[in-house]
Amino acid sequence: MSAAAVRALSPLQMEVREGLSRPQKELSPKLFYDRRGSLLFEEITRLPEYYLTRAERELLATRMPEPIARLKPRTLVELGAGSADKTRLLLDAIRAASGHGGSDGTYVPIDVSAEFLREVSDRLGEERPALRVLPVVADMSESLELPQVLPRPALFALLGSTIGNFDTMDAVALLRRVRDAMCPEDRFLLGVDLRKDPRVIEAAYNDAAGVTAEFNRNVLRVLNRELGANFDPHDFVHRAFYEPHAHRIEMHLVARRALCVTIPGVGTVGFREGESIRTEISCKYDRDTVYGLFADAGLALDEWIRGDGPAYALALASPVP
Repeated sequence: MSAAAVRALSPLQMEVREGLSRPQKELSPKLFYDRRGSLLFEEITRLPEYYLTRAERELLATRMPEPIARLKPRTLVELGAGSADKTRLLLDAIRAASGHGGSDGTYVPIDVSAEFLREVSDRLGEERPALRVLPVVADMSESLELPQVLPRPALFALLGSTIGNFDTMDAVALLRRVRDAMCPEDRFLLGVDLRKDPRVIEAAYNDAAGVTAEFNRNVLRVLNRELGANFDPHDFVHRAFYEPHAHRIEMHLVARRALCVTIPGVGTVGFREGESIRTEISCKYDRDTVYGLFADAGLALDEWIRGDGPAYALALASPVP
């Protein structure tokens, strides 16, 4: 492909072309999240194997009202908002702590799926008429642009262990963007999945109902729709496994047979039988790892909140002056 032809490619074509040219073919997990993918992920969070959501919800409900009562945030900024289901626990705590005549304050949900974000924002607006909702359609892995004027203090939140989808360098870059958007009185809440028995972790990404497998293959349907590719999702098998040295889950789509796929603007991509596309990583943490990520991003770990078991933790941080 000539240099001029490469320059004419869309950002998505460029990203897919680069990812599928690597020795280990790779696609960004943000491609999961069209409306269908977002709904599939919400279904995953309700599966018996997927402990993360239940563990996080319990901590949000039982352990966050006290620090929120101290902080008294007037704005909640949520990165990767999704359905905002667990967010309601934070919004309830913010309303209870409010010194503003019972106002629900301001909620800024940030998500890459415009359609899903619009539906969630409309639903929250109907449920909570006193809540000011300012949705932002954005890819948090690339930028973090907020409405210019927000009531402070603000609580920034990245829940669901979404930070685990980024390698160390990209995770620090994301946290640095959050830090740069914060005022001194703001705080940042991070949900992290903890290191534990790999069998427990692997089960969460290989559910018996096959919902995660369908979610994984959805990335191919997105490429078919957005780029006119001719992937047959059934030519690929879902595989998820724990990589102990990197302390992370890797999700792959493995070719059932040798095949070629055509992607307009990208070209023809060949697959050997058994060759895979890595579609997601999900890093698992301990307190020292999170402390190091925060330190590199200009954040100070103020509180480490975890339940009785080893499953999950919430980390509350403040910006370093």
